[in-house]
Amino acid sequence: MNRRKRQEIFERLRAANPYPTTELEYGNPFQLLVAVVLSAQSTDAGVNKATRSLFRKVKTPEDMLELGEEGLKQHIKTIGLFNTKTTNLIKACTLLVEQHGGVVPEDRAALEALPGVGRKTANVILNTAFGQPTIAVDTHIFRVANRTGIAPGVNVTEVENRLLRRVPEEFRRDAHHWLILLGRYTCIARKPRCISCLIQDLCEYPHKNLD
Repeated sequence: MNRRKRQEIFERLRAANPYPTTELEYGNPFQLLVAVVLSAQSTDAGVNKATRSLFRKVKTPEDMLELGEEGLKQHIKTIGLFNTKTTNLIKACTLLVEQHGGVVPEDRAALEALPGVGRKTANVILNTAFGQPTIAVDTHIFRVANRTGIAPGVNVTEVENRLLRRVPEEFRRDAHHWLILLGRYTCIARKPRCISCLIQDLCEYPHKNLD
């Protein structure tokens, strides 16, 4: 895909949604971190349902430690892998308090040192909470990048690196959200909704579903 097409794609995505953001509900960077950790192998809707009551009680790492493992489990037991996620979040809160004064760091290495936080989670936090031009490649973005031809790659790291090189700088901060929403609602895994896609004529997918 050439530069002109990529420019047009992101101009259209911006025009349709000028201020994109995550569908996870949160009130501060710490709550976002919790929500993103919980969202692994879970839907945003399921996470939001669990965190609405949790976040009324928990706004800081200190609040989470006071709630404790058993208290946290009561709020998130409907979420997949909740036992592992509980353990990781409590450990992460301990490190946030001991090493960062209870504040979520704006540094990738520090974020990835927290239990349960990998590169994708760190990218979401850096982008959504702190406005950094990172792109977190999840299954939706991986599919869209490959299917459209915007930034094909054999693994998430390759796709991320190509997106960072190929997405025009003016769109880089919001590209993560535009692409994930496109993959979640239009460029879905089975029977993509090409006929209603606003970039259908620019997409290079050879098997478009136009029925």
